[in-house]
Amino acid sequence: MIKTTIYKNKRNECVGFKTFDHAGAGDSGQDIVCAAVSMLVINTMNSIERFTDAQTSQVSDDTKGIIEYRLLSRPTEETELLLNSMILGLQSLEDDSDYTTYIDLIFEEV
Repeated sequence: MIKTTIYKNKRNECVGFKTFDHAGAGDSGQDIVCAAVSMLVINTMNSIERFTDAQTSQVSDDTKGIIEYRLLSRPTEETELLLNSMILGLQSLEDDSDYTTYIDLIFEEV
């Protein structure tokens, strides 16, 4: 199961996330849940890098399926929108009866 923790500050703004583990919905290279989560996460990180001036930190380990991503300052409207868009996609997967057993979305105040 993919576990994704969304980090929120006291203002309820998204300031980062950590996703880890593998979905186990299919064989390696054929797992559509893993592909969907990876696409949402990587596209969000790439979009923040390309379309905003946000300073970020990132740690990843492909073998363990870990990506930890954090904004280094308070989110701007643009970064908040991009991160909320990713969260919407992840929640849609988690709420879908076909995929709910493969993804767990957790919100944590930091």
